[in-house]
Amino acid sequence: MILDHPKLIKLLQKAYSAEKAASFAYIGHAKSVKDPKQKKAIKQIEDDEWEHRAEVLKIMQLHNIPVSKWYEIKFHIIGKVISASCFVIGKFMPYYFAGSLESGNVCEYFIMMKYFHALGITEHDESLYQMGMKEKEHEIFFLNAVKGSGSLPLFEKIFGWGRIKKKNDVDFGNQLPVERSKEYCNYDN
Repeated sequence: MILDHPKLIKLLQKAYSAEKAASFAYIGHAKSVKDPKQKKAIKQIEDDEWEHRAEVLKIMQLHNIPVSKWYEIKFHIIGKVISASCFVIGKFMPYYFAGSLESGNVCEYFIMMKYFHALGITEHDESLYQMGMKEKEHEIFFLNAVKGSGSLPLFEKIFGWGRIKKKNDVDFGNQLPVERSKEYCNYDN
């Protein structure tokens, strides 16, 4: 089925390519940390991002949505730059900015679900819901890694994410079921 929803098409294309950027970034992040448990956890997050990319591609192919060459190039470069920077920007910033990014990614999948619903399509609900919740899990991991840092209050004030400010309204400890997930992320989109 070909989709007549430009915002959804663009969001899928962007998500597909951005998942590659995130994966590349986590490769560098994992290599830059010394703690074996942290390395393993970040590697798992990288693997999750590759899985999300594959799942988004399946959805795109089902609806004949082409991969954006522009987004692929743009996010490839972004991911590689972030990956390399993890070795020079210290310990706090890779965790902080990964958490902030993941916080924003949570709503990406719930908004996609809403766009599909506007077209009468519900077959991707479970997959999109699971990816959104996995992004929330990633956000929590990264927040836990920086929540004791003295830098967090300043970064939260400047960049709008941290202990108090979030980029989504998902309560991971009290998740709504898939059929009620339309209550999440009701922002202008």
